[in-house]
Amino acid sequence: MTSKAGALRARLAGPGLITAPGVYDMISARIADRMGFPALYMTGFGVVASYLGLPDAGLATYTDMVGRVNQICTIANTPLIADADTGYGGLLNVAHTLRGYSKAGAAAVQFEDQEFPKKCGHTPGRRVIPTADMVKKIRVAVEARGDDDILIVARTDARTAHGLDEALHRAEAYAKAGADILFVESPESEREMEKICASFELPLMANMVEGGKTPILSAGRLTELGYRIAIFPATGFLAAGAALDSVYKTLQRDGSSVDATAPMYPFNDFAKLMGFQDVWDFDKRHAE
Repeated sequence: MTSKAGALRARLAGPGLITAPGVYDMISARIADRMGFPALYMTGFGVVASYLGLPDAGLATYTDMVGRVNQICTIANTPLIADADTGYGGLLNVAHTLRGYSKAGAAAVQFEDQEFPKKCGHTPGRRVIPTADMVKKIRVAVEARGDDDILIVARTDARTAHGLDEALHRAEAYAKAGADILFVESPESEREMEKICASFELPLMANMVEGGKTPILSAGRLTELGYRIAIFPATGFLAAGAALDSVYKTLQRDGSSVDATAPMYPFNDFAKLMGFQDVWDFDKRHAE
């Protein structure tokens, strides 16, 4: 049987753009998993927000995050690209994180070159570690992987504070260190995105954050530029947040959901989505 990591590798070897929706809890994972996407993306911002109710600013621990990887991979058959922030510490932590995420079921693990505590890539105040230090992290991750199929995503956040040329220099160094996928975070124009894609042969990841620094482009345009993976980490939780805000305001105003305008999942369908059909079938089999 092909592993999830093997399936993602095979998909990357073929043509076309891999669109990966952001999942951040078990509801979003269940909904996205049944739709046939080639990959899902575990968003650090979304996980920290939904699990801890806190900003994505280095406050979540390895234990917090690997537990979420395990939960998502347990219920989802789709390969998962999982955010591992800075690796949660030094080189030994990076090795531990790689092995832990792999054991939890991730198909790819993403490491970034920010200083600790990290911050969301589309917010201000990010600082990066020396290139040589991140190169060591990537090499350690490759060594820790061994014969495993799990892919290593190397992200650089250097563009915002140090310019695109520095980000490209770092991405090249991370490629030489053994990364499988390159992720140059927060380019600020199509021209910059085009330059990124023209600079590398390794698969490149585009981060499509609604309201972020990078232009949101069509799948066709992303493919034309040369991206192989497009993640949409915030789309789900922004949509869910807007729907919740709308329906809760209706409840607060009217004391009832009678006039709610936010779209709502049919209750019985949602129950089945969460696995109640198995419960009902079990009860029938074991009814006295």
